[in-house]
Amino acid sequence: MKPSRIVAATSTPAPPSTRSKAARAAIAVAPSLDSPSRAISASSRRQQRSQSQSVSTQAPRKQATATELPESFSTALRSFLTHLKVEAGLAKLTLEAYERDLRDLFVDLSARGVTSIAAVGPEALFEHVRWLTTERALDPNSIGRHVVTVRVFFRYLHATQKLANDPARLLERPTRWKKLPHVLSPGDMRKLVEAPLPEHGDLWLRDRAILETMYASGLRASEVGSLRLNQFSEVAGALHVVGKGSKHRMVPVGEHALRWISRWLQESRASFVQADEGRAEFRLFVSVRGKPLERVAVWQLVKKYAAIAGLSRVHPHVLRHSFATDLLRGGCDLRTVQEFLGHASVVTTEVYTHVDRSKFNEVLRKFHPRATG
Repeated sequence: MKPSRIVAATSTPAPPSTRSKAARAAIAVAPSLDSPSRAISASSRRQQRSQSQSVSTQAPRKQATATELPESFSTALRSFLTHLKVEAGLAKLTLEAYERDLRDLFVDLSARGVTSIAAVGPEALFEHVRWLTTERALDPNSIGRHVVTVRVFFRYLHATQKLANDPARLLERPTRWKKLPHVLSPGDMRKLVEAPLPEHGDLWLRDRAILETMYASGLRASEVGSLRLNQFSEVAGALHVVGKGSKHRMVPVGEHALRWISRWLQESRASFVQADEGRAEFRLFVSVRGKPLERVAVWQLVKKYAAIAGLSRVHPHVLRHSFATDLLRGGCDLRTVQEFLGHASVVTTEVYTHVDRSKFNEVLRKFHPRATG
């Protein structure tokens, strides 16, 4: 999750002009994760070291839970999350990601004796980044997300005058790894989508329809669970998808997915909903109790049938990766794939343009005019 740009709200009502200035001051412009690799500049650390001697990594680290957070941290966290939800209008999953990262920070700081927001200095945050690197062993991408979260949080506190200074202003993110997505071959993908059978339970039709839909349309797990009946058009053979940031897109589904969705609707869905559409919230796919299908249930479903098919390293996003990769291999242009996936930037989609190294010679022979005699 890449933390979004936010505009901070003042803690007390203010005239429009004042609120506008505070908001502009709190805009958290997240720099690119491709910036040079340093958690904090060496010179700045030396300048701030004297101010942060109280934050020592030599102190024994104790285990702490979310409920044990000092009141100062809890109060600041509640204020920040309320701002993100009410003022910035961020999605639930984005809010949860912000909260997880900040709870990691607070537990780490508490274990080293820092128990109030006012006591947090630049060196404390640098040590937190080092803790994420060494003890948590996170990759640069995950650390970069943590750093962005911390910077946005403290920028908000500073802009709303809850802190006199911004201790996170010197933090920099590590160099981002370009990690190629894991994809399934067409043969393995066929094993996965065809894995659900009647012997696997009463929901096998739903499960087959979900797997076919995810591979046919490249949907995220959260998008699948949130689909409503009126977002599916059997006549048009398409889905009206509401993705990240409440962005809408129309995605066609292939004949296989269309057939299995229709079978699920005609043969099975009604027996689970039992005419209680209020409970089902008119969702296209429902749980065994006729309730909306949660994102975690989609994850469990994919993992279940991957195991049945004898496949490893498979999760919902692998179907999305495979969908995009297969389109590009088939000759689809990058911009169209971007529209299918609902990416805000084509840069995000470019990761799918990788070519298997095993096919380098084949590509050279096919496209280079002097590759063959």
